[in-house]
Amino acid sequence: MIYFVATPIGNLKDITLRALETLRAADVIFCEDTRHSLKLLNAYEIKKPLYPCHKFNEREAALKILAAHKEGKEIAVISDAGMPVISDPGNTVCKVLTEEGAPFTVIPGANAALSALVLSALPADRFAFIGFLPDKAGEKKRLLEKYKNLDITTVFHVAPQDVDRDISAVYAVFGERRACAVREITKMHEEAVRFNLSQGLQGEKRGEYVLLVEGASGENELNALTEKEHLLHYISGGMDKKDAVKQVAKDRGVPKSEIYKIALDID
Repeated sequence: MIYFVATPIGNLKDITLRALETLRAADVIFCEDTRHSLKLLNAYEIKKPLYPCHKFNEREAALKILAAHKEGKEIAVISDAGMPVISDPGNTVCKVLTEEGAPFTVIPGANAALSALVLSALPADRFAFIGFLPDKAGEKKRLLEKYKNLDITTVFHVAPQDVDRDISAVYAVFGERRACAVREITKMHEEAVRFNLSQGLQGEKRGEYVLLVEGASGENELNALTEKEHLLHYISGGMDKKDAVKQVAKDRGVPKSEIYKIALDID
């Protein structure tokens, strides 16, 4: 059998008994980074042959997994943290296995997105998991446009070097929203920082983040302000006057020329 096994997202104790049982019984383990996974396996005195399965060799790894399965071996697939396939390598492997009729199952466990949703205190009855945003600004904007009108919490994975850029991109498309950035989940320095998108996330960016953004409301509360107050809200948040004009016009559903006239009186 082929097992997709969830591993801890931080604290090494957050691994299930069934996951340990599966890893100990496996003949081979395919993992995202052999060096990283070795730390987990060593912590539980598990010694198995390790083979890489990452985004640069996933199809090749899938064929090796299929071949090992045909030899009758028990196989475990893990990623660096959390569930394989979800914002991690493994989807191509599942596709190949399905095409070949090879059986596989999942050993559930720790999940960063769900843990962050709890810590954020944002509405959790319904939510949309978006994962990582594209690197290119145009593709990022087009993807965000698809979700800007959702009235449910949206959940993103963000690398530390992309935090400021991604928050700015979300703000540009979604407008002002409450948000929460969660990092170091289950670790000593776990934190959930709540902020408004216009403010951005302050401080040094370290570790992988889960960014959660509240859903769209039927009515933008900023529209209760005067046009000038609305403009000043965005400008005081760091937006330049030109972009503030565009955003206010978008929020209020009026022509940019109408807001531009008011902006002329703002120094």
